[in-house]
Amino acid sequence: MAAHTITSVIAAATVALTMGAGLGACGSTAPISSNDQASAPSAGPAHNQADITFAQDMIRHHAQAIAMSRLAAQRAQSPQVKELAARIETAQQPEIDQMSSWLRSWNVPVPSTDSAMGRMDHDGSGAMPGMMTNDQMRQLRMAPADKFDRMFLRMMIAHHEGAITTARSELSNGQNTDARQLAQRIIDAQQREVTEMQAFPGV
Repeated sequence: MAAHTITSVIAAATVALTMGAGLGACGSTAPISSNDQASAPSAGPAHNQADITFAQDMIRHHAQAIAMSRLAAQRAQSPQVKELAARIETAQQPEIDQMSSWLRSWNVPVPSTDSAMGRMDHDGSGAMPGMMTNDQMRQLRMAPADKFDRMFLRMMIAHHEGAITTARSELSNGQNTDARQLAQRIIDAQQREVTEMQAFPGV
């Protein structure tokens, strides 16, 4: 009788252990619910403060270049200057859109481009290389017809050189791959345009 009892106890314990192992195995292979996946944090694009500063400053910089180019489309005498201005606007507006998208994805402010002909120069403090001051923009708007083209070209050369300086800083200090690639494209494109503008007669 005692032997039968011991055998029953051992059998019961074996069954319990087997069931426990099975349940444990089921628990370890249970699929993750969609809610669990949704709550997991997602890593954003790798970037640093240099990338943010580059995008914010270059948006303002491009916006002023576009404003200057639109003015040239109305007032320039030379067809070549008008064509150059159109190319600048066509190239730089998509870059503004691209950089604005980055900033939104990084949860940082996107600069306004509504005042490109006005107070976008940090009051001439030099914080953004190549930006025209309010007074310079006023002079460009009021330039006599026979002086407009040369004034526009000289200002745009300085503006481009400032953009190149800003882009080189991004290459030295930035982390985001897309931002660094854009910086290199800006350097290449705007250096070509500087060379082109310097070749215009009288510049």
